Amino acid sequence: MGAYLLGIDVGTSACKVALFRPNGEAVVQTTCDYPVFYPNPGWAEQNPEDWWAGVCRAIRRALELSGIDAAEIAAIGVDGQSWSAIAVDAQGTPLCNTPIWTDTRARAECDEIRALVPEDALFAVSGNPIQPSYTLPKILWYKNHRPDVYRNASHILQSNSFIVMRLTGAVTQDRSQGYGLCCYDMRQGCWDLDVVKALGIRAALLPPLADCHQVVGTVTPAAAALTGLSAGTPVVAGGLDAACGTLGAGVQAAGKAQEQGGQAGGMSLCIDRYAADKRLILSAHVVPGRWLLQGGTTGGGGALKWLRDQVCPELSFAQMSDLAATVPAGSEGVLFLPYMAGERSPIWDPNACGVFFGLGYAKTRAHLIRAVMEGVGYALEHNLEAAREAGAHIGTLRAMGGSANSLVWTQLKADITGQPIEVPASDTATTLGAALLAGVGAGMYEGFASAVEKTVQVRRSHQPDASLRAVYDQGYARYRELYERLAPMMAQR
Repeated sequence: MGAYLLGIDVGTSACKVALFRPNGEAVVQTTCDYPVFYPNPGWAEQNPEDWWAGVCRAIRRALELSGIDAAEIAAIGVDGQSWSAIAVDAQGTPLCNTPIWTDTRARAECDEIRALVPEDALFAVSGNPIQPSYTLPKILWYKNHRPDVYRNASHILQSNSFIVMRLTGAVTQDRSQGYGLCCYDMRQGCWDLDVVKALGIRAALLPPLADCHQVVGTVTPAAAALTGLSAGTPVVAGGLDAACGTLGAGVQAAGKAQEQGGQAGGMSLCIDRYAADKRLILSAHVVPGRWLLQGGTTGGGGALKWLRDQVCPELSFAQMSDLAATVPAGSEGVLFLPYMAGERSPIWDPNACGVFFGLGYAKTRAHLIRAVMEGVGYALEHNLEAAREAGAHIGTLRAMGGSANSLVWTQLKADITGQPIEVPASDTATTLGAALLAGVGAGMYEGFASAVEKTVQVRRSHQPDASLRAVYDQGYARYRELYERLAPMMAQR
């Protein structure tokens, strides 16, 4: 068996590729950017061919920089962004750009679904409400608006399963991504064909299901020629990026929790029994026998990236973090609603939009930066509050994603939520989670508990500052009130 594991992360703004030793040490990590297209209001698309081209370049670059022989890679895991709807023909060629997780074009299709099957019945099957950003309404959108795509589609794939198909030729659907389709039975881990029939969807569009750590194929000679990988290298089905990041942060046992600080924000609570709540997201964990009760927000690290791109492009994220530290907790009255592409849990409002409130001539861009960070923290607390009300116990959070590199941002999240936060290797948590799936599937680790024990180490921790409790309680209350007062106006935009 080879001495290395390869993790591939199909993100929203870029793909990441990392090579790991069995102890979890990242030998190298490379990235490759690609665009998001916004052709109409509420639309957000990507070209899956851009993902594949980026993955090929990133793998070749990783092999070049590391000097590692591709034959030394024991197995490959792939994770990806949620709620894609990649329509491919019988040859595996995408028939159009895919709507991504921020796309809300399929609002009418949600109404169509509710008319065909009662929403409570669908919730009983899938554990999730019907939302336009989910995969199933997008399939119906193809049927209604792109009948040529629907007619010629052989399968509908997710982001990670598309890359797995390109690597191996295998057509699969991992279980952790099933929650975006309300015909996926969350308890049994299978397709509910009665729901599929009631909705008038061709069952053949839904790929065969696989456990996330299951080896579903090996790298083909054609893929080896494009990537520099060794033909015959095992590839597992992979999973949802948030779930792989949760595993890579060390959350594999019930009662543990992850705080997500990538392009999107939110949290994932690991549970060992089915427990759905309409305000939150329920998905299968990449660890068998576990679920994730998730809060997913559209405004995470992406909100700060937007601010940098539009207001202070000359600053690094580290410099922005330093500026935020110069402003007191509460941003001296400046509030930010981070609803940059509608909002997901717990408000589920596709009309929600980003808002700065409390500006004045005395305010600086440092106030804007800290307000964005605090707004993302308030969104996290909103989801944690819903989880507490649903009966979940929340202890220490494990932070992952780029925002976890900011001591200021991580600390204010601890202060806002009142939860201690631990930070392992934040930049590689997601690719590590994908690699751990490969390691378990290939037999490098005895199981998931062993894999986490051997690879995940906490680098630093943050305790909530009790002296700021009153400031942030007031800020959170104003944050909630601001949205509630503006929601009717947002709906009229």
